[in-house]
Amino acid sequence: MVQTQHLKQLVRVAQLTQQSIAADFLFSYKRTRKVCLAQLLQLNSRILRSYLQRSDKRPNVMESVHQERGDNKIKNMPVTEIMNMCIAERLEGLHQAGYRPMRERILGSPQETRVRILGREESVINLSSNNYLGLATESEVVAASLEAVVERGLGAASARFICGTLDIHVELEKKIAQFHGREAAILYSSCFDANAGLFDALLTKDDVVLSDSLNHASIIDGIRLSKAQKLVYKHFDLNDLEKKLISCQNTRLRLIATDGVFSMDGDVAPLRGICDLAHKYKALVFIDECHATGIIGKTGRGTEEYCNALGRVHIINSSIGKALGGASGGYTTGSRELINLLRQRSRPYIFSSTLSSSVVAAANKAFDILLAGCPLINKLAANTKYFRKRMEDVGFTLTGNNHPLVPVIVGDAEKAEEIAETLFEDNVLVTAMCFPVVPRGTARIRVVLSAKHTQQDLELCVQKFVKAGRKLGVI
Repeated sequence: MVQTQHLKQLVRVAQLTQQSIAADFLFSYKRTRKVCLAQLLQLNSRILRSYLQRSDKRPNVMESVHQERGDNKIKNMPVTEIMNMCIAERLEGLHQAGYRPMRERILGSPQETRVRILGREESVINLSSNNYLGLATESEVVAASLEAVVERGLGAASARFICGTLDIHVELEKKIAQFHGREAAILYSSCFDANAGLFDALLTKDDVVLSDSLNHASIIDGIRLSKAQKLVYKHFDLNDLEKKLISCQNTRLRLIATDGVFSMDGDVAPLRGICDLAHKYKALVFIDECHATGIIGKTGRGTEEYCNALGRVHIINSSIGKALGGASGGYTTGSRELINLLRQRSRPYIFSSTLSSSVVAAANKAFDILLAGCPLINKLAANTKYFRKRMEDVGFTLTGNNHPLVPVIVGDAEKAEEIAETLFEDNVLVTAMCFPVVPRGTARIRVVLSAKHTQQDLELCVQKFVKAGRKLGVI
């Protein structure tokens, strides 16, 4: 049941705006958390009722308020009330554009293959976490984290250049560079920060970035923060990339930017072809390896290893918050000169407190496991092969290059959400991905596999997918 105070706040927004924004969220609660519709109608008037009948008559918020209250009354309104009305209008615009409300399930247990959701008695099989290798609860990794807290406290409480550099930060940066075969590395609070801090520090208005059209939002935002020109090439289209490289030969630096693995499709960038073009047209290559490091390649060295292109990429950014323990953190690794520049010019690095000792110690142990040769990588690959084959055998359409991130294509957004909800009711946790996260008409269920899943877990999930898919006419 939705808390009464939340319902009252949503109803207040609806009453202020004469629109159905609040009802949008209430409708979502009604459908997914079984809120009593009669109670909702008691708490509101015709605004909610008209929404639940799917009325499309939704006037502009500020225009409605001006008509009802007049300009003078608007001027005398509290600024927070005006802000809330502007927010309501923004939300309405998102709704009309087809955005689907995002909601968060609250876990009451560690991030494992089975998790407990608050409010539910039974645990659910977790097919949503990016804990690819299961290291988030690996005893060695957890013990290293706890030991670091006892010996060094929670964190440095400082930026690195002030007094925030601990010995374990330096140790981790050396291991990252060693793992990737690079000269140096630099730590960030997240890979989003690493992407935000790279392009502005390295590039000027005389440079150009050539960006894959489906690149992650953090790459897109990082490029926006720089003064460099931007050219977007069609996803995986090497001919289009070459045309754009030819068009910018008069620039100072040319940097090709791509995800290694694309997090909504599970497909792997054609890295050898990209590197061949970069060599031909004297361009640099940057890849984001968040869904590749520790995940693909025989030894977990990501897209370079998977594509037989080790050492050909100039700049690698990746995450500590996925396969490498799942806590938080990101990094850039490359030439010593590049890392020295980032320490002096990268704003997210300079103006943020550094990673906590517990996270750094856990990541150190995770890299020790990878550097020693990690059998979990082979187990993850076996789970991936098994699950993908079984899902295709029963009639589902999948995308991706045999990656443990498995998009199950549905198409219709509402149907994708219904499948995810049906599976959740059947004790399987998956996430429906809809517009704007993916293009319209390509809604999907995003499944993420772990090395710690058993074959029995996966077969059970396949059968539950079949049950939900047949019920909703997907297969």
